[in-house]
Amino acid sequence: MEQDIRAEMACCGARHKERALEEIKSLANRLSRIEGQVRGIKKMIEDGAYCTDVLMQSAAVSAAMNSFNRELLASHIKTCVADGIRGGDDEIIDELVGLLQKLMK
Repeated sequence: MEQDIRAEMACCGARHKERALEEIKSLANRLSRIEGQVRGIKKMIEDGAYCTDVLMQSAAVSAAMNSFNRELLASHIKTCVADGIRGGDDEIIDELVGLLQKLMK
């Protein structure tokens, strides 16, 4: 299935990044923990938890997502952006600036 997704991305012109197994595991583990936190919040709502308790857990999920984004952004800059600049791709800088503007909204 993973190969099917990669083939589909290649045929439609989408970009792709090969990640080291360690990076994949780290990012996937973070997302799994966040997924568990979100399921916990859903259960809190279903169980009638007090609003401030739910909001505190929601804030924790937001912080976890921000941490995930920082890790992924750092990797992107160190690899994709740096490689693009070394290869003479000036558009990569515009892409990064646009991305940062979106992330800072």
